[in-house]
Amino acid sequence: MKCYPSIILVLLLSCLLSGAQGQVTLFPAHQARDVNPDTHLILTFDQTPTLEIQGCIRIYDTADDRRVDTLDMSIPPGPHNTRTLPPYDSLTYEKYPEYSKLITYRNRFDPPDPNAKPIDYQINYIGGSNDGDAYHFYPVIIRDNRAIICPHNHVLDYGKTYRVQIDPGVFSQVDESLEWTFSTKKTPPSIDSTTLEVSCDGSGDFSTVQGAVDFIPDHHPEPITLFIKNGTYDETVYFRNKSNVTILGESRDQVVICNSNNSIFNPPTLNVSRDDVPDGNHNRRSVFGVERSSRINIVNLTLRSLGEAPAQAEGLLVKGTEIIVDNVTIDGSGDALQATGTIYVHDSSITGYGDNVLGYGAVFFDHCDFVSTYGPHLWIRNPATNHGNALVNCTLRTIGDVETVVARNPITGGHGFPDCEAVLINCALEGIRPEGWGPVGGDTSNMRYWEYNSTDLDGHPVDMSQRHEIVRELTMEHDAEIIANYSDPTYVLGGWTPAMEPLILSQPQNISVDQGQSASFTVSVASVPAASYQWCKDGVPLAGATRETLTLNSVSPDDVGCYRVRVRNSSGQITSEGAQLILSSQAIEKKTNIETPITVTGPITGGNGKIFS
Repeated sequence: MKCYPSIILVLLLSCLLSGAQGQVTLFPAHQARDVNPDTHLILTFDQTPTLEIQGCIRIYDTADDRRVDTLDMSIPPGPHNTRTLPPYDSLTYEKYPEYSKLITYRNRFDPPDPNAKPIDYQINYIGGSNDGDAYHFYPVIIRDNRAIICPHNHVLDYGKTYRVQIDPGVFSQVDESLEWTFSTKKTPPSIDSTTLEVSCDGSGDFSTVQGAVDFIPDHHPEPITLFIKNGTYDETVYFRNKSNVTILGESRDQVVICNSNNSIFNPPTLNVSRDDVPDGNHNRRSVFGVERSSRINIVNLTLRSLGEAPAQAEGLLVKGTEIIVDNVTIDGSGDALQATGTIYVHDSSITGYGDNVLGYGAVFFDHCDFVSTYGPHLWIRNPATNHGNALVNCTLRTIGDVETVVARNPITGGHGFPDCEAVLINCALEGIRPEGWGPVGGDTSNMRYWEYNSTDLDGHPVDMSQRHEIVRELTMEHDAEIIANYSDPTYVLGGWTPAMEPLILSQPQNISVDQGQSASFTVSVASVPAASYQWCKDGVPLAGATRETLTLNSVSPDDVGCYRVRVRNSSGQITSEGAQLILSSQAIEKKTNIETPITVTGPITGGNGKIFS
């Protein structure tokens, strides 16, 4: 028999709780239907809430009153260090009795402490169910006046009705129990879908990125796109054994996947016997982690570690083959990008505290912006069996008066990397010390620290006279073949030629102008290799209109119509949505978007055939 205590405040249709504790708005709303099972639960207060270390948040299946999840606030999230900032550290660790006395930082090379007292931490399994997938996590995140409650992964299911119960005292502003119900969607989306939509407001197929990637079967043979709507996604994302997945953000600056993870909060798992990680090492410290995956495209979004630098917490950690990262902002609170395998990075920014890029893979950076707030931009560890890092037409700079080096390669933990390779071609440098590179250790005879045509940000040649003795300055006269090779991603990436069909990131917009004025339509595209453009008016190609932006000078009534652009590269093509040109000073009826289709010689594709708006 179900029991609902009389002290529970039954929510009105407005889904507002009010009383001495103030006003609280619930998401999902009371009695909401068609909720995604991977949803977060959000309480919006009329002031910033204070999270305490008492009480529980429980979720029940109303069919049998079975408890499916418990978040116990008396359990600390994970090992604490001073580098964890609000909103994740809004709860004060000092509230936990004797907690600070139990925490000591230990290097992974240190032997276990036999006198260490075991501590229970919050655990959530991410990306799998093995011991190594047990991440420490924050069950509640305070962001401004919202409390974001994060149920454990996969505890909710489709076609269920759930009751949420929050004990009094979990939040200092709430002195009575809170309770409400909601119902999940009846069925999941079809796995045959070519596009799945992720939206943190619950309007998509999934509410979290992790929920979406977990839905995709391992080694899925067909291309599938996860389209992520604008929003802040407070989560750690990790997956392995995925193939043919494009993760596409609606807007680079407005799709933010963020968390406050780091190598103390979630240290690497070592010597774990797992078939899917042969070396038994699973690095869990990043915000967005990819392992043993292939043909993954990450496009048009921001990956941000929220810890205070330096915290050894990459925005992106990837171990895989044929990985494309395009138009992505990567912010690390320490290291920023760890890359092992074959990775192509285009038109992206990499910002961190130092050793911003590390890893064992072959990585080709094309038109990227490297920003260091303190230490070296690169720490390359590639073996002799593959190339290291090639930076072509990139910018390397620092913030403020900081000076650093391009790359270093010291002996660490008794290990050196004698075959490491970092090659700069046509790069602009600022904040780089005169020696440019170092320190290095061990045998340097096979190291390749090479530069060609390095300039300052204004295009003036860099003074190479004080460069570290290991550095080789390439010249076109003597090194034309080397320069050509390292400017070619196929050469650097071991024979793989990066390819991604065009994806439209922003559509052309309707324009209303007075006669005689100019008008411009523009489109933003991610494409590997670079795309070609053909603008059309009312389905008819316009001569010479072959750039991202179409500008019409001195607009006349003859220019009124619907404009689209066809974008094409060797991997495929896509046609934009139509945008209307209207003369605002004349009574001209607005045309519809229905017109004669553009005739093409192949299927119109991009994002698996979907035009994203």
